[in-house]
Order: sequence, then structure tokens, then C-alpha cells
Amino acid sequence: MGKCPNRKVKKRRLSHKTARRTKFLVKGDDMVYDQLQKPEVDKNSLPLDEDLPGMGQYYCFHCDRYFANVTVRDEHFKTKRHKKRVKEMMGPAPHTQLDAELAAGMGMPDNGPKLMSL
Repeated sequence: MGKCPNRKVKKRRLSHKTARRTKFLVKGDDMVYDQLQKPEVDKNSLPLDEDLPGMGQYYCFHCDRYFANVTVRDEHFKTKRHKKRVKEMMGPAPHTQLDAELAAGMGMPDNGPKLMSL
């Protein structure tokens, strides 16, 4: 009996997943939410960037992703992942680090209501 013949394939598959995961890092939900609250003037004109797919012209603001051309971007707009993200961003503001610290009891001290001083 030898080693499992699929062992190398499994290792390659796992390393490929981690490489893909780090390649498409997205901004945090709170950053995307703040960007969507800005006026439409900033969203219409995207600067040309040779390092990004499609020269940086085909961008999904909700998902924070660049696409190679219009057709790929339009196909992305039809996906379940994009629709879920749009619904999430149109709701209430996402949690921030301050919210997490306050929930953990690490925020500002609560000394109770201020009493009248004499």
C-alpha cells in the first residue's frame, strides 16, 4: 500500500483556493456602505488604471470588484451574490469597530445620568 494517489491534487486545490481568496479581497462592509452614501458625482467617472481589469472602467460599487468588460459586469449584476450584497447595503448601516467595542464593554464608561449639582 502506498500513499493516496489524489494527495497531490488535494494540496494543489487547497493552495489554489487560498490564492484566489487573497486575490479578490474586498473592502469592509462599512467602507462600502460609506462609499455608497456619497453623491453620484464621484461614481460616474472612474480613472483609467492599467493594473486593473478593463482599465478600471467596469466596477461594481456594492461588491467592490472590477470586471474585464461590460458583458461580464452585467452578468455579475444578475447573480445571487450581487443581489444579496445590494440588499445588505441598502439596509441599515453595518456594524463598525466602535459597535463591537461597545458590545464587549470596552467603550466609553457609562457613569449613569448626571445629577444636578448644587
